[in-house]
Amino acid sequence: MRAIRLPFVDIIAGARPNFMKVAPIIHGLQKRQLAGGKLDFRLVHTGQHYDVRMSGDFFEQLSIPPPDINLAAGSGSQAEQTAAIMIGYERLLHEQPSSLCLVVGDVNSTMACAIVAQKQGIPVAHVEGGLRSHDWSMPEEINRLVTDAISNLFFTTSTSAGDNLLHSGVPASRIHFVGNTMIDTLLQQLPNLRPPAFWNPLSLTPQSYLVLTLHRPTNVDNPTTLSNLLTTICATCQNTPVIFPVHPRTAKTLATLPPLPIHLHQVEPQPYLEFNYLVKHAKGVITDSGGITEEATVLGVPCMTLRTTTERPETITMGSNELIGEDPARLRTALQHLLTGQWKSSTIPPKWDGQTGQRIVAILEELFA
Repeated sequence: MRAIRLPFVDIIAGARPNFMKVAPIIHGLQKRQLAGGKLDFRLVHTGQHYDVRMSGDFFEQLSIPPPDINLAAGSGSQAEQTAAIMIGYERLLHEQPSSLCLVVGDVNSTMACAIVAQKQGIPVAHVEGGLRSHDWSMPEEINRLVTDAISNLFFTTSTSAGDNLLHSGVPASRIHFVGNTMIDTLLQQLPNLRPPAFWNPLSLTPQSYLVLTLHRPTNVDNPTTLSNLLTTICATCQNTPVIFPVHPRTAKTLATLPPLPIHLHQVEPQPYLEFNYLVKHAKGVITDSGGITEEATVLGVPCMTLRTTTERPETITMGSNELIGEDPARLRTALQHLLTGQWKSSTIPPKWDGQTGQRIVAILEELFA
């Protein structure tokens, strides 16, 4: 393990989206170190996503250094996974405490490490603090609420997220509207995007296909629900290819369904550069992921979210996203609008400009170095 000097920040990453969010912060800290900055970091991979298809290739593609620590928490129930992360991170802090625990997003790793750090007297900073879907059936919403309740410092992606924190009693002095690190990564990597291996074999061309991602339990755990969604998409799109990178959770239910139309192309989860190449050149995106709605907004690609709530309202009020819900009839109507060129115009939210990581590092240096 490389030598880490004080003061240093623990940067927590565990699930696939976390890597995209921490990369600009790591790059910003590395740049400052070369210029004489005094703040170091320790990259802690909790191992929440342990499948190499879901995490390993991100280190190389996003120029993230190998983790200094891998807690190897693995899978299990919500409680089992959270407990494994907490035990591993507590042990690490006993051996070498950090100056700050920086968590990102809303996954189990976010909440688990925030709790452990705070109980060890180590302050917590939450990147993407203040996001709210107001849907307590989503595990991510519980993670957001708990993490924000015990964080000391908040880096927000939007003014609405800051308003949520203010309404919950957080002092304005602890809230910093910095923008979106996911978008930093996207803008930096745009020149490096590349087609996936199946691009030519499937005869894909720009604007000729749709991208579909599904992983939320309400959409994929029930075979009837998943079948109805896929049937609606395939029937409405007729012969338009639908590229479907299949999440491991979704694959379990898909295996129980009868054969689907041949223009629904089930593929492996794609590396970052290949997946965003697909999104950038797609006619539209159908998803239940919050992060993809942000990327689609910046790329100006029409996006349909198969949820009844969103923690990212700016992707709807300003961006290219529409909240479709769980009604196949609404999905059919939205797809018809897309395929006939009737989608709304959009713009990019404030501070989604590729400079968020630098803003965060400047604040961290001011407070902790």
